[in-house]
Amino acid sequence: MNYTNLNLNELIQAEVDRISTKYNKDFFFFFDLIKITGLGRDNVRNLMRSKTFPTTKVGKRQVVGVLNFVTWLTLNNAQSEVQNG
Repeated sequence: MNYTNLNLNELIQAEVDRISTKYNKDFFFFFDLIKITGLGRDNVRNLMRSKTFPTTKVGKRQVVGVLNFVTWLTLNNAQSEVQNG
């Protein structure tokens, strides 16, 4: 995909708005990520423990903000496409 004509900030904001509206949430918990990504429990657990994944602690629970999740997903997807050519 050619990203030169695409405003990345607008893309991320549009996706944040879409996902926030769809799930009616500003933060995702562990089981939300399982539902949204379709990944298994172990994969989501490993993802949330990853140093590159943007989690925040709320009490004893880890959450990820929708904006942080979409930004992380978008940037990692773009980086993956560049590496894979």
